Amino acid sequence: MFAVIKTGGRQYRVVPDDVLEVGKIAGDVGTIVQLGEVLLVGGDTPVLGVPMVAGASVAAEVLDHKRGPKVIAFKKRRRKNSRRKRGYRDEITVLRITEILTDNAKPSIGPRPKRVKAVAAPAAEGDDEAPKKAPAKKPVAKKAVAKKAPAKKAAAKK
Repeated sequence: MFAVIKTGGRQYRVVPDDVLEVGKIAGDVGTIVQLGEVLLVGGDTPVLGVPMVAGASVAAEVLDHKRGPKVIAFKKRRRKNSRRKRGYRDEITVLRITEILTDNAKPSIGPRPKRVKAVAAPAAEGDDEAPKKAPAKKPVAKKAVAKKAPAKKAAAKK
């Protein structure tokens, strides 16, 4: 099943587990947002909205908020000594589509738990084997640099 949604003035074809970047949407990282402007719900029997599909929505998890690439608008008028340089970066929200909902259904899938790196457990007291330390390296002696005597100033003229 797929859907065509409209957000931020653009249209996207989405299926569950898609990751896409859209214009900024309010919502904290890890929360589920519902996108209600569904233009088409596809599958065995596609449903085309006039202009929107009634009762359909798309649930998505907010993965990240970031800024897009820098866009530079440079204008120059030749032979007029006139130029203008302006730039901007769009605010972007990264979404993962969790499910496509019809008939005014509520999202059933909650936010996914974040993956945590496995950390080795510290050794318990009483263990015979202690972690071995690497042999300490001797500091390298620095070579002595001969200092130059300050240059004599030229005699002042009278």
